Amino acid sequence: PFKSTVRTTQPDGREVGVMHACGHDVHMTNLVGAARALAARRDAWSGTIVFIGQPAEERGAGAKAMLEDGLFERFPRPDYALAVHVKSDMAAGTIAFAGGYMLANVDSVDITVRGRGGHGAAPHTTVDPVVQAARLVLDLQTLVSREANPTDPAVVTVGSVQCGAKHNVIPDSCHLKLTVRSYTDAVRKALLEGIARKARAVAQSDEGPEPIVEISEGTPALRNDPALAERLRPALAAALGAGNVGVDQPVMGGEDFSRYGRAGVPILMIRLGSIDPERLAGYAEAGVVPPPLHSARYYPDIAPTLDTGVRTFVAAALELLPPGAP
Repeated sequence: PFKSTVRTTQPDGREVGVMHACGHDVHMTNLVGAARALAARRDAWSGTIVFIGQPAEERGAGAKAMLEDGLFERFPRPDYALAVHVKSDMAAGTIAFAGGYMLANVDSVDITVRGRGGHGAAPHTTVDPVVQAARLVLDLQTLVSREANPTDPAVVTVGSVQCGAKHNVIPDSCHLKLTVRSYTDAVRKALLEGIARKARAVAQSDEGPEPIVEISEGTPALRNDPALAERLRPALAAALGAGNVGVDQPVMGGEDFSRYGRAGVPILMIRLGSIDPERLAGYAEAGVVPPPLHSARYYPDIAPTLDTGVRTFVAAALELLPPGAP
């Protein structure tokens, strides 16, 4: 795997140099390790295993491109699809998973609020997009707090507001960048329609020009197949130890592995612990949140992480494809 030397701060405050291997390095190495292990035990299973080395997961584009390019037509269509993904706050040597929704629909929304610029000393001669943007940021929060069913997970986050360049100049426009998260298609549709409606309402209240709302799809929600999760839990507990197989909790992150499920294949994403238990305990004692995956300070404890990841893949394959299976 690709590695680079980085500086990292330990829970006790010491800064040390480490060899950094990112999550994707672990994922690809796990896949290669599992392929080698299963090839060496060809008499222990039957059937066909397809290993997918997929690009562009972080942009939500890789699985979509491969499926559109005929992945399941050009290669055998699988009966099941499995993925193992590292987790930065879980002990190396452990895994966790559950059936049902585990990761969210992810949409990016760009809103250009348009006004009529002018001098800051004469606001009455303008249509101020900064004020519109400020009102819109607050109005958008009511989509979750007052319009969505409280039992339906939903997130609308404004990650960027960009407008103006000078203290005394009211600009012509303001640009907002949003990330929108949900689980169900119905909630996703309601949130996106509501965002456009709120943006139009803000413009109309100030008699401003129609705003520009652009939606770029990220990933659909990931729903693990409950029957597949239930089938694999005993086999994985036997392979790793029951105490090392936990129940994962849903989060609002995204993952384009979900698209294989949308294509009709039962899927299961398994979360893989990657931090030495003593290091996790050190973070907890120091009151420090473990560095997240997308951080230069994150690094996995490689040996137990890879060992557990490969054993997870192999145990799952042996359960799903026993000798003599059709």
